[in-house]
Amino acid sequence: MNATTLRKLATAVVLSAGLTTASGALAVDNLRIIAPANPGGGWDQTARAMQEVMQSAGIVKSATVENVGGAGGTIGLAQLADKEKGKPNVLMVNGLVMVGAILTNQSAVTLEQTTPIARLTGEYEVVVVPASSDIQNLSQLVEKLKADTGAVAWGGGSAGGTDHILAGLIAQAAGADATKINYVPFSGGGEALAAILGGHVTAGISGLGEWIGQIEAGELRALAISSPERLEGVDIPTLKEQGVDVELANWRAVVAAPGISDAQKQELAAAVDAMVKSDGWKKVLSDKGWMDLYMPGDAFAKYLADENARVSAILKTLGLVS
Repeated sequence: MNATTLRKLATAVVLSAGLTTASGALAVDNLRIIAPANPGGGWDQTARAMQEVMQSAGIVKSATVENVGGAGGTIGLAQLADKEKGKPNVLMVNGLVMVGAILTNQSAVTLEQTTPIARLTGEYEVVVVPASSDIQNLSQLVEKLKADTGAVAWGGGSAGGTDHILAGLIAQAAGADATKINYVPFSGGGEALAAILGGHVTAGISGLGEWIGQIEAGELRALAISSPERLEGVDIPTLKEQGVDVELANWRAVVAAPGISDAQKQELAAAVDAMVKSDGWKKVLSDKGWMDLYMPGDAFAKYLADENARVSAILKTLGLVS
C-alpha cells in the first residue's frame, strides 16, 4: 500500500467521523510522540518506528520524538497530564512497564488521566548474561538464585515493570524467595545493556527486539525466552521447557493527552489505524520481532483497567507493593 493510498484511507476515516482535513491530509500535521524513557529502550524504539512509518507513508506531514525518561515513565506521564493537557497533536508511548511503575512509585498521575488510543505490539522477554559470564544455562542461574537469592543481581527496565516482574516470577517458580530478589532498574535499554556487558549485574532481562542484535553478535548469551513455546527462527529455549513454569508478554501502546475533544481523539486514532495497516509498520513488526496486538478505542480502555488489577495482584504477591 503506497503513501497516496494510505493518505486517502486515513482521510476517509477522519471524514467519516465528521472531521475536516487540510489539503487531503490528516489535520495532525505536526505530531509529537513522547517516549517516556531514555534512548535505546522499547518505548524509544516504538516511538521512532512510529515517527518513521507515519512520515514515510504520508499519514502526517511531520513527526518528532521527545524523550522524557525517569521513574518507569511516570515523569513523562505527569508531563502529558499537565503540560500537554488539551493538545491534540501529542501521543505518548506506554505499556505494561508503566502500569507496574505507577503502582510501585505510588504515582499521583495514572493512565486513567490520559486518553487511550490503542494497544500496538507485544514482545516476549529474554534472560541474558554477558558472553564472558561463567553461567552457561538457565539451570546454573536458578541454582545461584536458590543458594543466595540476593547475590544474583538482575539488570532491566524500571522498578515494578515487566522485567522486574519476570525476575520475581522466575525466582518464585524456582523456589527462591521472590521478595528478596536483587533488581537493579535502569531508565533505558542502552543503560541496562552497558551494565550487563560491563559485568555490573549477573543477568539481564529485556524484550527480545532490544537485544537480538547483541545476542546474534555473540556479545550476550540468551538463557531463556518467556514465550509459551519456541519462536520460529529464534534459537532460544523457553523458560517452561527448562523447568521454570513462567510465561510473560510485554505490550506497548499509545495514549493521548487528557482534555482533547472526541473529534480530536478520533483523528489521532485514525492516524494510528492507518499506520498499523501500512506495509511499513508490518516490516517494523517483522524486523523487531514484535507481535501485532493492535487493539483500538474502547476495547483498549477496558483492557487498561483490567491490566491494572492484574498487575497490582502480581506485585503484591512478589512483595513489591503493599
